[in-house]
Amino acid sequence: MAIPVVRAETFYTPPPQMPADAWNDVPAAERVWKWIEYRLGRRSLPPDGTVDETYYARINQNRWIADCTSCGSAAAVSPTDPRYACTECHWGWCALIFPDDVAAVEAGLMGLKPGLRNWWHPDDPANPDRPIDPVTEPGPMSEEL
Repeated sequence: MAIPVVRAETFYTPPPQMPADAWNDVPAAERVWKWIEYRLGRRSLPPDGTVDETYYARINQNRWIADCTSCGSAAAVSPTDPRYACTECHWGWCALIFPDDVAAVEAGLMGLKPGLRNWWHPDDPANPDRPIDPVTEPGPMSEEL
């Protein structure tokens, strides 16, 4: 049986001394805040507001993640709750962009070992494999000599 791509709801789980279903009522995007609270031993509240920004979710070594554009931190995320707020800098809730067919992307990675499963949204400007549009994005050879 192949190991599925990890999502926030399966990554951020209650500590062993709690019932396994203790956080079932916590939305996937908010589970990281419960997990941080437990790990740091202090109350950690998500931000109240949202910011007018969207992030692209990506798969990094078999985990759905989002990177904070404010501080560079990252957290596991889930297509079942497509939003993200940074636990490091407390940058407000941002909408996440996932592929139109999440199941197809995940299934397409199943032939790889979990540590080699990586995927970037084709429209993500940070995608290292995104083709460069020669009209709008000059390459290194476009400068006049």
